[in-house]
Amino acid sequence: IDPDDAPRAVREYLDVLDDKAFGASTPVKPKFTSHSDPASQWTAARKGPAIFAYSNNYLIDTDHSVIVDVEATRSIRQAEVGAAQTMIDRTEECFSIKPDWLVADTAYGSAENLAWLTKKRGIIPFIPLVDKGERTDGTFSRSDFEWDADNNRYTCPEGQHLLQSRRNYSDPRRKEPKTGRRRYRATKAICDACPSKPKCCPNTNTRFIGREAHEDARDFARLAAKSPFNTKAQAKRKKVEMLFAHLKRILGLGRLRLRGPCGVQDEFTLAAIAQNLRKLAKLRPKTHETRIAI
Repeated sequence: IDPDDAPRAVREYLDVLDDKAFGASTPVKPKFTSHSDPASQWTAARKGPAIFAYSNNYLIDTDHSVIVDVEATRSIRQAEVGAAQTMIDRTEECFSIKPDWLVADTAYGSAENLAWLTKKRGIIPFIPLVDKGERTDGTFSRSDFEWDADNNRYTCPEGQHLLQSRRNYSDPRRKEPKTGRRRYRATKAICDACPSKPKCCPNTNTRFIGREAHEDARDFARLAAKSPFNTKAQAKRKKVEMLFAHLKRILGLGRLRLRGPCGVQDEFTLAAIAQNLRKLAKLRPKTHETRIAI
């Protein structure tokens, strides 16, 4: 049909196909698509039935729990990450407010998002990482190897070097990987003569470590997680979870009344305004009550 003759929700769905909070968030085709609201996401909560839903995202001032910005997205992790970047840019553009640090859950700990926060925006991320390099079988983990950025190599606990390549090319670009992930390994002769081989690589001939394209941003996030302030930052992260619980239990926003991205954004924005008014009323300085005789 002609897009101009389509229902409003369908027209809005077509308008956000290139939005990183909706259509451009992931190339994966949805399993089911709603005919009345195609921009919604077919999703299921833990131990709950699958439904078509949207996700609400808040950017808050952790000192006073005041909502600074709100963004509606599809109920998928990649869309939530895109919404966080949108809210940070929009808050700086509208209010000239730029956060010094950001605290969020593990869903926001992708390498691309951490690189955007640290390199492009200069924000310290207090975000837990899904770190599969840590081992639990007693062998050396990734953190036991020291990264040397100047020489582009890792150093193992025995002082040996893990290099990306041991050949000297006339064109240094030939060393660059095609996928963006680099592999650093030691030689078989070094590993065979190493006294710590049973604790390092007992099932392989050599030990290798993979390094992603934005691993430096992940290393910075690991350092931030070890700082003394990280405990306070994670405690303040609970304030946004309390706002979501308040949204459903107190304000009763368990179901949406409007369809389409614009309608959902309007509902979430009005709900955030109501929450802010309640919070700002409590933050208002208290004055002495005066009695007026009638």
